[in-house]
Amino acid sequence: MEAVRAATVNDAERLGQLSAEFLAGVVSRRGGLLLVGGAAGPPGGAALAERLPELIGDAERLVLVGTIDDAVIGFALCHLEGGGRARSGVLDACYVEPGARGVGVGRLLLDTAVAWMEEQGCTGVDGTALPGDREAKNFFESAGFKARVLTMYRPLD
Repeated sequence: MEAVRAATVNDAERLGQLSAEFLAGVVSRRGGLLLVGGAAGPPGGAALAERLPELIGDAERLVLVGTIDDAVIGFALCHLEGGGRARSGVLDACYVEPGARGVGVGRLLLDTAVAWMEEQGCTGVDGTALPGDREAKNFFESAGFKARVLTMYRPLD
């Protein structure tokens, strides 16, 4: 049975593995290295595992795990930005290991994260899909997301 729950410190090792898989997939795509290399990138790999107690204790962040029959096969990480009418939510990561995709765990993670952000008074939610990542774009669009900005980048010497 598919389920989502808040992460606990006992999930640290598995979250480290999943986060490393997530980051490997991100950096292999166009623009991915820039995304995770910057300060705005999600904590990854061992960093997520090491930072889990801090993240769990932060009222401005939520770490979820997705499970099938109690086995952790995915995670979502989000945080809050701004305040008042300008409060928004940011989905930093939503990942399900490839062999477990297509059964609804990713959507359950996303829906749970969005519901939490709504409960926190957010007026909107941002999620990132890299250029050419049709699968991520379709995933977001199926949940009601719409592209609102396209950021162009040019490296300088």
